[in-house]
Amino acid sequence: MMKKNIVFDFGGVLFRWHPPSFLARVWPHRAADAEQGREIAAQFFENYGGAWGDFDQGLIDAPTVIERIAARTGWPAAEVAQVVAAVPDELQLQTETVALIEELKRAGHRLFYLSNMPEPFADHLQQSHPLHQWFDDGIFSGRVKQSKPRAEIFRLACQRWDVAPESCVFLDDHPVNIEAARALGWQGLLFSDAAQARRELAALG
Repeated sequence: MMKKNIVFDFGGVLFRWHPPSFLARVWPHRAADAEQGREIAAQFFENYGGAWGDFDQGLIDAPTVIERIAARTGWPAAEVAQVVAAVPDELQLQTETVALIEELKRAGHRLFYLSNMPEPFADHLQQSHPLHQWFDDGIFSGRVKQSKPRAEIFRLACQRWDVAPESCVFLDDHPVNIEAARALGWQGLLFSDAAQARRELAALG
């Protein structure tokens, strides 16, 4: 495989992030299983728009996102706060993806991350994991006030890392983000698991 700039999403790729099962664990009184959790997640996260989208972009803080979600849904603020507080524990490291990262690094590729992540959770991940050892650099949405799938964050990444769009391979688990990257000239691979990503990266040559 030719040397490339490989860019990783975090939630659902390097760290566990599955809102339906997450909410079923945190709110069993509201979501008895992942199927009910899916319905609750749609209301809570609004497909990462609304208040949570603003939180992702660093436009509002945790108390404000709690207040806005509670006001919109009628759920008690204390329960909404419980979900927000539980997010760091949900973001468990996916060891298979770490193995892939280490393989790619040994092979000489440059590795970056581009993650929609509110600042408090970005701080947690940086303090808990050796991101600086795995990646050359990275961008958290909450720190740059931009988020995927907006074009601005992809352009900012290329500028900051001094890379051409066509040299970047982006791994993300959301089709809309992959489509946005491809529209700007990036190569994009929709991530399902590390084994699939390894095969598709190898197929790029």
